[in-house]
Amino acid sequence: MPSVTLSHLTCTGPDGRTLFSDLDLSFGAGRTGLVGRNGVGKTTLLRLVAGELTPAAGTVSVSGRMGLLRQAVQPAADETIADLFGVREDLALLERAAAGLADSAELAEADWTLEARLGEALAALKLDVGPGTLLSTLSGGQRTRAALAALVFDEPDLILLDEPTNNLDAEGREAVAGLLESWRGAAIVISHDRTLLDTMDAIVELTSLSASTYGGNWSHYRERKALELAAAQHDLTVAERQVRDASRTAQENRERQDRRDAGGRRKAAKGDMPKILLGGLKRRAEATAGGIDRLAEKQADAAHAQAAGARARIEVLAPFAIRLVPSGLPAGKVVLRASDLWGGYEKDRPLIRAFSMDLIGPERVAITGPNGVGKTTLLRLLTGEMEPLSGAVQVGGAMVLLDQQVGLLDRSQSIVDNFRRLNPESSVNDCRAVLAAFKFRNDAALQVVGTLSGGEMLRAGLACVLGGKTPPMLVVLDEPTNHLDIEAIEVVEAGLRAYDGALLVISHDRAFLDAIGVEREVVLG
Repeated sequence: MPSVTLSHLTCTGPDGRTLFSDLDLSFGAGRTGLVGRNGVGKTTLLRLVAGELTPAAGTVSVSGRMGLLRQAVQPAADETIADLFGVREDLALLERAAAGLADSAELAEADWTLEARLGEALAALKLDVGPGTLLSTLSGGQRTRAALAALVFDEPDLILLDEPTNNLDAEGREAVAGLLESWRGAAIVISHDRTLLDTMDAIVELTSLSASTYGGNWSHYRERKALELAAAQHDLTVAERQVRDASRTAQENRERQDRRDAGGRRKAAKGDMPKILLGGLKRRAEATAGGIDRLAEKQADAAHAQAAGARARIEVLAPFAIRLVPSGLPAGKVVLRASDLWGGYEKDRPLIRAFSMDLIGPERVAITGPNGVGKTTLLRLLTGEMEPLSGAVQVGGAMVLLDQQVGLLDRSQSIVDNFRRLNPESSVNDCRAVLAAFKFRNDAALQVVGTLSGGEMLRAGLACVLGGKTPPMLVVLDEPTNHLDIEAIEVVEAGLRAYDGALLVISHDRAFLDAIGVEREVVLG
């Protein structure tokens, strides 16, 4: 049976930072989803398993043949499907045999089932291409599907997949999910695609401190995390009660001792007690009071530490939530109207043809369709970044585009400076409060935007767009969840749920569209 065992594994990144230390983890047969924040070391862990990296300490033991799907890379100019599958020479031999040019030794080595098996592997990933097709002519999503087909074609016992659904359209995502659903070997899958993670048999959560394995799929994992949150909230309630009890007990003990001390002082005032006895009583009273204070301080410290620990766990486990100022968008207002829109990069072959739509009030609309049909081109036409060949676009209120690069932010400025630039009517206190609500507290708000991760940058962009005194009536987003970890996606979802204006979104992420309340889909192609 295929398996992977990691023992006392320690690994450092190129910058010398320790990614994980003394890690013990095992993977068996079945499909395991590997999740965790961006930068925690998920891809590094996969490369360690694949033998591409050497750990600083510890061992990696692998049983079975292994295949690795890397995140998409640009292919060589002359690389073909046959090269990707490693069968160029085998196919050439079959061509020579069909032309009668192969000798008897070559004929004995020929794999007469190769072409049929190659076609079946491509069809399983819904690719209608031949072995001579240049990879450079395929879209990024098609190349990912081709790489998956080549991986399965090689018939490994264990497959390692790094974000296999990134840049895939709905059909591509369904193909990947179908492949994994029918996979009978072992699979380790890094993904932020929650629909795909729901097909897993187990979830491993990797953090900077450890790795935890949860039996079951993503939904089961989330249920377990909800139970952990409830337990942390219970622990906080108990700890806060202990803080109050410790404070009350300390006060009662001090008052009791004060009454005893007062009684002693009254006796001393009568003058019928020897001085040496008075001194002893005074020292004993002071020692008792000091002991009571020390005990009270110890109990209070313990209670406060328990409460702080519970609060820290809640901070990690609690779903992100935020409140925003209303946008003031009336229910019946037309915020965007496209009339008989034609456009594209080539005048004689426009991608967008006779497109019309109205977006009314706080409606939430998703633009979907296969890769390459012009979804991003349509957004550029609707937002005025591209001039249409014909037709018209009318915008009925303030509109903001959040593209994949979050281009509205100045990368040379801090988050605070960007917020003040985009929201000049907001005070410094308003700015700080909004950024803190979006998890940019204190010095985190002073970070230069160019140093942020993709998830942090999108979160900063949302804060700047939605957190002003008057949010825009329409927010347009182009594939906002691409390359984000799940925690970052959930922050984006929470921010968009708190926003009461209109949304126009390109996304293939079904869980994301459901989470932000999309009411209508416009399907291109």
